[in-house]
Amino acid sequence: MLQSPLPPSPGALEHCSIDLVNSEIHLPGNKVFDALATPESTTQWLIERNLVPEEASLQTYCQNRLTTLRAQVREAFTASSSKRTVEHAALQGINAALLAAPNTPLLRQQEGRGFFRSLEHPATQFTEHALATLAEEAATLLSSDEASLLSLCEAEPCTRFYLRTHGRRQWCSTRCGDRVRAARSYARKKEQKL
Repeated sequence: MLQSPLPPSPGALEHCSIDLVNSEIHLPGNKVFDALATPESTTQWLIERNLVPEEASLQTYCQNRLTTLRAQVREAFTASSSKRTVEHAALQGINAALLAAPNTPLLRQQEGRGFFRSLEHPATQFTEHALATLAEEAATLLSSDEASLLSLCEAEPCTRFYLRTHGRRQWCSTRCGDRVRAARSYARKKEQKL
């Protein structure tokens, strides 16, 4: 399992679309952590979020589709948090993912269990189901009241999104806040010495 160097940002556990966008993290020293860097890590990321079954084994094509959706959702989040118009291509991509797989549970019957509903996703549709689920969650978040809480971390070079749980919150994590405060303190001390 590829472990993120930062804890989940506020809102990432409740919103898989925030978690998706934050699966690529820019860190100090020009380092980048990418949970979707390989088909194997992409498969593991999806399994951990119950978006594909444990026996799934996705290929590079599926990984590329998920990283493309990640970029499109990031563009929509950036547009929402900065109050600007989203790029048409990003909106088209999210809408295409929404239509990729049926999301209506079918009626089933099993002896001893009776009637129940479940989604049917053959192996060839694992990726479509995951993309549709992530796109649906992103669309729901962006069109809800919580969209006004969506914020980009203000600590350079961090690129994570979070839900602003407090009006004065500026950072996605304590670690980012500590880094900014330490840099400010260092700059003040350096200025005082001059």
